[in-house]
Amino acid sequence: MATPPNNSHNHDPHEIEGVKRRGSKAASFPWIRASFFVLVCGLVVVSQGPLPGKIWRKLKSLQNHERNERPSQPATAEDGAAPVTVTPPEPPPVVPPKIIVPTDHTASSGGDIRKMSKGFILETKVSVEKGKAASLERVKDESYTASYELKIRLPEATRTMDQLHQVNPELGSMLPGLAAMLPKAQVSPFFYQLYENKTKRLKLKATKLDELMTRHNFYDCETMLKLKNESTGRRLLLVQAEMDVVSDGSDGDRLPTMPDKIVNSTHYQPMTSYGWRKTGKTPNPLIAGWKRRIENANKELALAGTSAERKSWLRMRIAKIKREIQDMEARSYLIADYDPFIVMPINMVTARGDKYAAKVGDYAVVAYKNKLYPAIVGDAGPSFKVGEASLRMAKELNPRASPYSRPVSDLTVTYLVFPGSADKFQAPDYSRWHERCSSLLTEVGGLGAGVTLHQWENTLPEIETDTESTDTTAAP
Repeated sequence: MATPPNNSHNHDPHEIEGVKRRGSKAASFPWIRASFFVLVCGLVVVSQGPLPGKIWRKLKSLQNHERNERPSQPATAEDGAAPVTVTPPEPPPVVPPKIIVPTDHTASSGGDIRKMSKGFILETKVSVEKGKAASLERVKDESYTASYELKIRLPEATRTMDQLHQVNPELGSMLPGLAAMLPKAQVSPFFYQLYENKTKRLKLKATKLDELMTRHNFYDCETMLKLKNESTGRRLLLVQAEMDVVSDGSDGDRLPTMPDKIVNSTHYQPMTSYGWRKTGKTPNPLIAGWKRRIENANKELALAGTSAERKSWLRMRIAKIKREIQDMEARSYLIADYDPFIVMPINMVTARGDKYAAKVGDYAVVAYKNKLYPAIVGDAGPSFKVGEASLRMAKELNPRASPYSRPVSDLTVTYLVFPGSADKFQAPDYSRWHERCSSLLTEVGGLGAGVTLHQWENTLPEIETDTESTDTTAAP
């Protein structure tokens, strides 16, 4: 690039226009450098004595005095001129900081993991040892390590009435026959298997602290006992636990329409383990949503950018959805919003050889506080948790219960299951359930004085039927 000409547009801003610089013959000698050198030498000499401290204190005093006096002293003109008042400049306006409200106000990642919601205490300690050269230590894994140990205590199952009364003081008075059966009670092997499954799950997730189950969910079962009435021979499985909520199930014959949020939900399950052959012609309301899933999957399969692995998964998903549609076309299921049922671990309901294992369809009674509720085992859940019931049951125990809020968080719910008591699978008949549970309770000692078994009402909406009107008026 060419050097721009020396004109008025690029002159020195400190140069007075129209006055040329005059060079000095004395400029050939570096007076400035020499003066600076002498000054430095003088300061070095002076700094060796007591004078520098006094000088600096004096300079600082003068500086403070000048700062304090300057604003109050008006400037004056020389030679008797009228004093000139100098107005100090106004301070710049204070601009408040601009706060941007976040659209997603969440906690930042990281933080102190000792305060995790999982419920365990994480103890930390930094150990320091003497090592060798840094160039050697930096290449050794053992030079810079961190470790943690998750310690858990496996609970023992409670066996006595006194222990059960610690969680439900009303249990003995509601069911007086329990006291005679408890001395010979045996802990169900499924209690030990439950906590073994929980421990295995913790080991699999040990390196993922954010995926560990909480302490609350780990200790969700107080006991699981095999009881038998010696007089009648009736077997009873007693489970003491909390209560989580299940909100699944569908039946076109009893509930032909369901809200769009359920039909289009990707989490709602239309089937329960308890089901029966469909008797009506009204289609299951969730089939429409399942067919839309197939349409969306086929659209994704047709995209050029869909990977081969994704296409393989989509094809398997389509096949699974088609099988579920066929099942919904042929069968009906319980509806958690309307039918009172409980859920037991899948490893129990599918086990063979244990006469005390709960099976799908077995009659059951839920005892909470001073009330008893008839039910059936209607579904199977994960093998690492216990204590679940339908939304209908949950709301009866606590009206504030919802699919996202459990009705009972403490281990104060007693589940009484009568193994081998299941009838033929069919649409719920609450009167039949009440009758069967009343009879089964009598076989294990009956109810205490003044105790009654809850009677469920049918809360399903009435199905409107179209009636064709016939005009019987004769034509004129």
